[in-house]
Amino acid sequence: MNKDYLKARFPLLMLVFTFGGIFGFIYEEIFYRFDLGEWVKRGTTFGPWIPIYGFGGLIILGLTFKFRKKPGWVCLTFFHVRLWDYNEEILNWGNINGFVCARSVLFFGIAGVFLQFVVIPVFEKLEKKMPKKAWLILCYVPAAIFALDIIASLIYRAVVK
Repeated sequence: MNKDYLKARFPLLMLVFTFGGIFGFIYEEIFYRFDLGEWVKRGTTFGPWIPIYGFGGLIILGLTFKFRKKPGWVCLTFFHVRLWDYNEEILNWGNINGFVCARSVLFFGIAGVFLQFVVIPVFEKLEKKMPKKAWLILCYVPAAIFALDIIASLIYRAVVK
C-alpha cells in the first residue's frame, strides 16, 4: 500500500481498528464467561474494547490486502512481549507454549476472513453512501475515544502501581 492510498484510507483504518477492538472484547467476554463461569471485564482499557484486537485487525488487513482476491497463507511476526497465555484455558487443544492453540487459530482465521469479506465491504459501501463529513465522524470519533481510553488506562495503571 502506498502513502497516498494510506492517507485516503486512514479513516477506514481507524474504523477497522475500533471495530477490531470491540469485536475482540465481545469474543473474550463470551469465551471467559464459559471458561470461568462468570462475566469478567477483559482487557486493559476502561471501555468495551481490547487494543491488541484493533491492532490485529490492522495487521491482518495490511498483511492480506494484496491477497484479498486470492486468499493465502500469511506469515506471522512474533512479539517480544507475552500478552496472553493459553496454557490454563479450556479448549486449548493444539497448544504451543501457550501462545497458540487450535481454537484461537480457528477463531482468528475466521475473524480475518470475516474482516476481509464482510466488514471491509460493508464499511466501503457505507463510505460511498455517506456524506464525507459524516463518514469522517463515524471513523474518527470512536477511534479517538478508543485511543484516549488506552492513554487513560496506561496513566491509571502507572499511578496505581
